Amino acid sequence: MRFFWIVIRSMAVSYIIIGAYLFTFQRDLIYFPTAEENHPYFTEKMAIDGEILNIVTLNRGKSDAILYFGGVGEPVVKNGPDFAKTFPHHTIYFVNYRGYGGSSGAPSEHALYSDAADIYDRVAPRHESLSVIGRSLGTGVATYLASMKPIAKLVLITPYDSVEHIAQDSYPIFPMWLILKDKFNSLAQVRKVTAATLVILAEHDLMIPAKYSSHLIRAFPTAQVMVETIKGTGHNNLHEKARYHSLLGNFL
Repeated sequence: MRFFWIVIRSMAVSYIIIGAYLFTFQRDLIYFPTAEENHPYFTEKMAIDGEILNIVTLNRGKSDAILYFGGVGEPVVKNGPDFAKTFPHHTIYFVNYRGYGGSSGAPSEHALYSDAADIYDRVAPRHESLSVIGRSLGTGVATYLASMKPIAKLVLITPYDSVEHIAQDSYPIFPMWLILKDKFNSLAQVRKVTAATLVILAEHDLMIPAKYSSHLIRAFPTAQVMVETIKGTGHNNLHEKARYHSLLGNFL
């Protein structure tokens, strides 16, 4: 009996330690800030809420524009050469989140949401139309923005229903609804999105499995959303396929 209680106490202590680790370091498991990269494009430095964000801009002065929100560890400027070819008639704004690409500050759900809305308010008056692309983590930011602001079109690349859902499945014995600070609940935003939406999925996505994307897709009105899965791709190599770029170019 004593051995039994020793095992129970050990398990309880382990549970508490792991739970405390998840709570304390959770943002280190969500965000992977990138270093500032050398590139030939114009960088607009926006002062927002005491921080300086680096917004990399291509094709300045076009009537139509695109805001791009990247993934958890994506150096967004690396999309520059491909996007310059895919969108020659759009101004493109690559957003470096707080802590990413030379931007100051630290990322959080609240910060990413508020920064996105602020950036929108600053750039939208420059253009006749503004569309939004979000990839992976950035689909949560893009969906939020589309639910709050009038945009022309929305593109979600490998999206999820909520980070909380993914986290709960990853750590099923912990109450992630209570532990998690940044939930990125895109599912709750969908009903307020009115823009025509393109969803691009990877056939073999191990980072965001299909069930999380499908749950989100089903929340859109059928007539509002177009979905395509690109064969032979994983989460990180969609951009290597010509079909990926043709889908983006034809939709926007």
